Amino acid sequence: MAVHPELPPELPPELPPELPPGPDTGLTPPPAPALFTDRYELTMVAAALADGTAGRDCVFEVFARRLPHGRRYGVLAGTGRLLEALPHFRFGDDELAALREQGLSDERLLDWLADFRFSGDIDGYAEGDLYFPGSPVLTVRAPFAEGVLLETLALSVLNHDSAIASAAARMVAAACERPCIEMGSRRTHEEAAVAAARAAHMVGFASTSNLEAGRRYRVPTSGTSAHAFTLLHDDERSAFQAQIDTLGPGTTLLVDTYDVDQGIRTAVEVAGTGLGAIRLDSGDLPTLATHARELLDSLGATGTRIVVTSDLDEYAISGLMAAPVDRYGVGTSLVTGSGAPTVGMVYKLVERDGVPVAKRYEGKRSVGGRKHAVRRHDGDGIATAEVVSSAPVAAQDGDRDLVVPLVRGGELCEPLSPPDALARAKAHHERVRQALPAEGWALSRGEPVLETVPA
Repeated sequence: MAVHPELPPELPPELPPELPPGPDTGLTPPPAPALFTDRYELTMVAAALADGTAGRDCVFEVFARRLPHGRRYGVLAGTGRLLEALPHFRFGDDELAALREQGLSDERLLDWLADFRFSGDIDGYAEGDLYFPGSPVLTVRAPFAEGVLLETLALSVLNHDSAIASAAARMVAAACERPCIEMGSRRTHEEAAVAAARAAHMVGFASTSNLEAGRRYRVPTSGTSAHAFTLLHDDERSAFQAQIDTLGPGTTLLVDTYDVDQGIRTAVEVAGTGLGAIRLDSGDLPTLATHARELLDSLGATGTRIVVTSDLDEYAISGLMAAPVDRYGVGTSLVTGSGAPTVGMVYKLVERDGVPVAKRYEGKRSVGGRKHAVRRHDGDGIATAEVVSSAPVAAQDGDRDLVVPLVRGGELCEPLSPPDALARAKAHHERVRQALPAEGWALSRGEPVLETVPA
């Protein structure tokens, strides 16, 4: 298959970490990942074991029938986390005991689960790539019983992480190279917060407030103080002085606890004109930022940056484009997918013993057969179409194969540490986003920027 010269399919084997390696770069998955599974997966396995169909060679595909309303593209995220969990997807004594307690007492099923090791193959889009309706972002080939067991875990990881990454990518685009900080930990589940920080960093967020994301994935962390720290002290000056004494004048001071003007003046008096940054967390942010910039400059703090927070999303960030803002802190909208907390991916059986199969009910139809997928580009390297077909796609100049091997015979094709897997996905995303057509960057609602077409 011909490949566009600016989009090599193989990424460099090593990417420099953004932070020095810590003493622990591994990730210990949450306990019992195999139980992050819907019960009906196991009842299907039990019935298939009973009637002899459990070993049938099957192909399952993950895809989205449509993008969230009005979105122009999606970003695939979570593949690395799924591959992290796969070797630990086991049913030990504790898991089997838990199943018995829940009434799953079929001994043939329990014996099979006790010996379960995924032995199949997995292919998919490289993490960080863009996807469109019908894109086969993950393909699992395995005996039916093995493949069906992965459904819930695969969908929960990919639906969540892709929703965050897709929203975060729009925010990064709206920020026009001004750094964004992920700070949504307090607005979501504690494990979802770590996954969200990872997904946001993959698409360009500069840092996160979440320390566990820093430990697991070496995402740079940042954070200084909240209003509570100012309120703790007898006056604002004392709070600022304590922070400066501890963190140095390059820190960021939160100046809107009481009066913004006075807060800025006090901040510069305490820290000097070399104050690193101020943070604005309330009010009319465009007006406040403009006024703050004028006041800082008049006080000689011309290099002091302005950080804004407070319920930002991609639209609010875009609205601040003309304001003298240096970076954005985003929380709630990011970790909730900015209105699309899931991207609606499904996990469907498309082939059985080499024969295409498909659901035909109107409104939820699927296309049978294992899919091939390429992204077509014009002479300038700009993507023009997503070609998805059950038959091999005839190569054209500028085509890029999208489906890459991830697992063979139950073993990861390229085992990477969690930080290195994230670094690779981040680098891949930075490359593919450069090929997005200009209209794909629009925040206004519209159709997917690339049409998914047959070969």
